[in-house]
Amino acid sequence: MLAPRYKKLAGTSAVFLSADYGGASPVERDGMVWSAEELHLDQLTTDRNPKPAMQTVLALEGLEEYDRPQNGDVRNVESVSVDFVYFDQIHAWIQLV
Repeated sequence: MLAPRYKKLAGTSAVFLSADYGGASPVERDGMVWSAEELHLDQLTTDRNPKPAMQTVLALEGLEEYDRPQNGDVRNVESVSVDFVYFDQIHAWIQLV
């Protein structure tokens, strides 16, 4: 399931956390809030490919170098205790809620 609004995580170029996330998170304090429509999430595949968990959100972006993500890949990020799905169309990781 997807959230209606997202914020980009600080220090990343393409990792989005739900704007309603209640835990401590490194979102950009003065950053924009992106709607699901702006991120074209209606076009996100419903097929999911579970992948091993990652320690931090920064590790998600590092995958491009050695384990290129595919559309629909899902990884849990332990530092924020949530799952993210890779959306190839916008080259971003989006939190599943």
